[in-house]
Parts: sequence; C-alpha cells; structure tokens
Amino acid sequence: MGATWDGLGVNFALFSAHATKVELCLFDADGKQELERISLPEYTDEVWHGYLPDARPGQVYAYRVHGPYEPEAGHRFNPNKLLLDPYAMAHVGELKWDHACFGYTIGAEGDDLTFDERDSAPFMPKCRVVDPAFTWGRDTPPGVPWERTIFYETHVRGFTKLHPAVPEHLRGTFAGLSREEVVSYIKSLGVTSVELLPIHTFINDSHLLEKGLTNYWGYNTIGFFAPDPRYAASQDFAFSEFKQMVAHMHHAGLEVILDVVYNHTAEGNERGATLCFKGIDNASYYRLLPDQRRFYINDTGTGNTLNLSHPRVLQMVTDSLRYWVQEMHVDGFRFDLATILGREPEGFDEGGGFLDSCRQDPILSGVKLIAEPWDCGPGGYQVGGFPPGWAEWNDRFRDTTRDFWKGDTPASEMAARLSASADKFDHRGRKPWASVNFVTAHDGFTLNDVVSYNEKHNEANGEDNKDGSSNNYSWNCGVEGPTDDPEINALRDRQVRNMLAGLMLSQGTPMLLAGDEFRRTQQGNNNAYCQDNEISWVNWDIGEQGESLIGFVRQLTALRHKYPILRRGRFLKGEFNEELGVKDVTWINANGEEMRQEDWEDGNMRCFGMLLDGRAQATGIRRSSGDATMLLVLNAHYDVVHFKLPQVAGAQHWVSLFDTNVPDLGEGETFDIGETYEVTGRSMLLFELEKQAMRRPQGRAARIAGARTPDRQASAETAAVTPENAEA
Repeated sequence: MGATWDGLGVNFALFSAHATKVELCLFDADGKQELERISLPEYTDEVWHGYLPDARPGQVYAYRVHGPYEPEAGHRFNPNKLLLDPYAMAHVGELKWDHACFGYTIGAEGDDLTFDERDSAPFMPKCRVVDPAFTWGRDTPPGVPWERTIFYETHVRGFTKLHPAVPEHLRGTFAGLSREEVVSYIKSLGVTSVELLPIHTFINDSHLLEKGLTNYWGYNTIGFFAPDPRYAASQDFAFSEFKQMVAHMHHAGLEVILDVVYNHTAEGNERGATLCFKGIDNASYYRLLPDQRRFYINDTGTGNTLNLSHPRVLQMVTDSLRYWVQEMHVDGFRFDLATILGREPEGFDEGGGFLDSCRQDPILSGVKLIAEPWDCGPGGYQVGGFPPGWAEWNDRFRDTTRDFWKGDTPASEMAARLSASADKFDHRGRKPWASVNFVTAHDGFTLNDVVSYNEKHNEANGEDNKDGSSNNYSWNCGVEGPTDDPEINALRDRQVRNMLAGLMLSQGTPMLLAGDEFRRTQQGNNNAYCQDNEISWVNWDIGEQGESLIGFVRQLTALRHKYPILRRGRFLKGEFNEELGVKDVTWINANGEEMRQEDWEDGNMRCFGMLLDGRAQATGIRRSSGDATMLLVLNAHYDVVHFKLPQVAGAQHWVSLFDTNVPDLGEGETFDIGETYEVTGRSMLLFELEKQAMRRPQGRAARIAGARTPDRQASAETAAVTPENAEA
C-alpha cells in the first residue's frame, strides 16, 4: 500500500472498495502546480494500483477518486477534491482552509447532500515519495523492562521552544529535542521512556485559526505514517530528522513512546472537509449509523470514528504501527481514546479485532502498548478492562491521590492505589505494571496548578471558560493562584512533594509530566490544547525552588531504581504466607499496629503506614526475596500525628530515607523500633529497616523542629489517631 520506491520506479496502491476510478496526480516539487493525471490501471482485491517507471523519491503526488456521491448511502466521492494518500510517509505544505475543501457546497440548500465542483488542489497539502534508507549505525532499542519503566510525558515543540541551550532555529523541533543538553537533562531525572504527544501529521481546526489559536496538542491526525513537518528544522526531511532524534534518545538509554490517534481523523462529521479517507471510501473507513448512513457514529466526541472492524482499515492501523517500530525504531505507543480501538458494532470487546491483532503480532506484541481506556461512547470507561499485554492510564490513581492529600478520600481508597490498583488490574495474569499511575498529564492542571487553583482558568481558550473539566480534585491551599504568603507556599511545596513521592513509590508504572519536576505552571489553564505559546511551553527559568524540587525527584527515581520492593512484579496480597512466615504488605495505624477493619471503616482516618516486607515472595518461586523492608507513612491530616514505628521480627532500627516536610536534610537518620515519630500535617515519609545497630547522627531536633505548625485548611477534619491518644 502507498507509494513504494524499488530503485527503478514507484508503485502506487490505494484501497477503495466502492470507487469506480482512481487518478494519480503528479505535482511539481513545491506541490503548487499539477503536472499530470494518470489513471491507476489495475484493480485487485479492492486495491487500485499502478507502477510508474523512472519515478523516484521526492515526487509529489495526491489522488482524485471517482465514485457515487450518495451521502444517504454513505458514499461521498468527489473527484474535484484532491486527496491525501493514507500511507504517505511525508507531506508537503499545509492545509489552507477554503470552502473548496468540502465535498458539498457550504450554505447551499440541502447542505451536505449537495455536490461541490470547485477544485481543492490549490488549498491542499500533498504527499511526497520518500527513500526510507537511513544509517542507524549501532542503534538498538533500550528494551527497558516494564518493572523499571518510568514515563516522562512531553511535547516536541513545547519542551524546547524556550530552552536556552537549544539554538533558536532548532527550538520546537525533533532536532532540538535531540540536543545533548536536552537528552542529558531528561536522562538525569531517572526516567526511562520519553512519551511524546502526537507527532503524526495533523490539521489545525479552522475555528481555532479564526480565533488566533491552533491545535497545539495535535490530536487531529490526517497522516498515520508521516511525522508532522512543523516539528522539523528541515521540513523536507522530517522523517530522517525524527530518526536522528530516536537514535540520540536510544544512545542515552531512553525509550521513545508515541502518543497516537487512531480513533478518529481530522475530517469531522458529515459537514467536515474532504481531505483523505472521506473521499477515498467513506463507507469503509468510518463507522456510520446503520439506519442513517449519511451520519457518523461519534464515540470519540470529534465528529467521526474510524471503523476498525473493516479489515483494510485494521490493516492500515497495524501497518502504521509496524512502520513506526521497524522503520522509525520507536519503542511503544500510547493510544488516545483506546476503547474505540476495541469497539465492534455491538460495543467494546477486549477480544476485538484490533486488540487481538496486537496480541498475536510478532512485532507489536514486543513493544510497549498503553491504552487510554475510555471514550465518549456507551460503556466507554474501561479502566482495567483491556487484555493481557496492555498497560493502561489509571485515572483512579490521579483522582484518589489528589483527593487524599486534600483530606477528602479515606485511607482504604489510597491504599488500593498504592498497591497498583489490584482491584482493577489483578486478573488474567496481568502484572502491577499494567497500571500506569499519574497525578498529572498534558490534559488538565500541571502539578503546580493542582495545589494553586481551586477553579480552572481557561479564558485564553476563547470559550468563556466553559471548556475543560471542572472536577479537578485540586486545592489552592487558601489562596487562588500565586501568593507571597510563606505558610501557604510551604504547604504547597509539601503537597507537591507528597504527590511526587506517592507517584514514584507506588506499585505500578509511574508517569511524570514534563516540568512538574520544577513546578511548571499553565496559570490555571487545564485545557491548553490550543495554546501554542508561553502557557504551554516549558519555562526553563527554573529558580532555586525548582532546582531543589528537581533534586527531590532525582532522589525518588533513584530510590525506585535501587529498591526492587518498590516495583514488585507481583500484586501485593496482604495475606500471611505460612511457608515463609511473612506478609508481603501490612497496613499500619498510628499506634504502630496492624490496621483493623474498624480503622479502614473510619472515614476520618488520614494517617497510615504501608509496610513492605522484603522477605516476601517476589516471583512465582516460593522463596524469600531478601529485598529491603520499607515503610511508607502518609499523613493527610492537617496537623501533626504521633506515629509509632512498628515492630518487625529480628530488626532494631528504622532508617529515614526522606521526609517531605524537610526534604533538604540528608538521609540516614536512625530510629528505634517502637519509637514515636512526629509526622507533620500533610507529609509523607519513607523508612528502610536496618537490622544492624547504627549510631544516631546529629540533627534529629532539626527534623522535628517546626513540625507542629498546622496548615490553614478551613475544614472540620479530624485524625483517627491524635497526638494525645497515640501516646496513650
């Protein structure tokens, strides 16, 4: 399929089950002048094809497809409209919105049932034949095991647009992201896998352009095989520049994960433009209403839904994925609105054609596959519902974490999220890594804004602040937006560290949003999809506070990499193993005792511990793992809680690894078994069990100093265990 160069010429092949004729249109190098039209002579298994001798890479082309224009039957053929090749590996030029780009006459009586005869070629981007040859050298995929994976989500343009170490002409490009200073910084954070927002060629929505905005995120794909030339310093060679970026990432040991959009296209609904699929074979490429085929099924909320139940559409998507793995060397994919990909005519089916094809494919089954497990259709929320081999974004972790540190979610719910959401994912042999934990992502508040704003502030989007979610589980700590109040700022700092620590030290796979490691802000905008400006771009004027937080994040990732107990490959059961004489996890109350049922049922319980026993079985083999034993302590109460460090057989001391209340103090301070630790209001701690006696270093008084200062939340919260009854 597509345009394939064999060294002597180019073969052109285009699927269309209902076309009556397909014309190949050849253009000059700039794509501005049509030079020739050639009817593809062969039609085999619903594929129109023809071989053009002496054609070579660099040839600019597109198609015109003839067939019935019968919208009520689902057919929208119009040879006056120039069409992009779905398999094009490079695009030339950008779409210039004009009424000629629509298959019907806008404003005419009958609307999309009319037929427009204007030529759209002057306004359309075109396709270019490419030579895929590239010298990869010794490039090999990093092959990061799932248990060690830490995702870092970012945007090609936004990450380097303001970066001082990137030459201005390279900022916002694949080449800019390849710079040693950029790659080294990402690597230094301890993350393993860079997840890029969509880089497939996409279209800027006309309604955004009219408001002076743009589709910054890029979830509006029109070319599933072509990197968008807007992200290339040399637009004619975007595909090779992308490969160079991947090679640089791999050289540093970093994986490249692509956020991909196979659920819909940029053509919209029946009133949308005719740019590609709609004019090639509308009835095959899209899901149409069975009894009103003029209209589209809109499970995506974008106007149309790709029909992956059709074998040729399924082939196109899997061909695209294999192309990006084999030819472009990417290491995995995050699928936008992935429930769509599992939909069959009767609804979501985890045994659907696409999901089955990925599981059995020798190429795709070997890379990371991550689902955004929801869409807008009926039964669209499917967290935990994807088949083995898939990981999923876990929004339950996001919402619970935010709500817990506000003081509004019970300990029982938070405990489930710390344990890789076994209630959702522990079935069919799935592993804890299947839960991709995140507190923030591109869609929503940044971490700084989660602790700085109660309300969204999307006025810049031009929709009267009506767009974006109003249910953010955020808390401004007393003042909306920036403040000079030192107590509020101290609380915000602690809350940020709490959520980062919970993210990195929970079972499952963590995902960090770029810039959260130094508190990047979007000024309260939680839907910056259209903001290609300083609202979305990463501001590298980090400052002392940001540098300190970066150091804390590096400490967290180092701990996760160092201690296997923090990234177990088995779900924690909390059951006593008679053979080994241990529990893999024990939940501890502030009295240093195992949590009882009444503790879990106490709606005011806000302080508890998670004891991970390193002696517990770590694999399917029944033997002690010999890992470190760790204790996480979380206090979401607004005041100090006296927490008694629990007894563990054969141990004498607990060694402090961090306390989010005093992040600058070094680790290594020791505490006796049964000793009481004053846990600051809204803070989190990590201890390692030390079986050998250690001399207590100086400075404990500094650790406790100031811990009794409550924060300012105006609420009626109470802790299940108060300082008074804890000591009693």
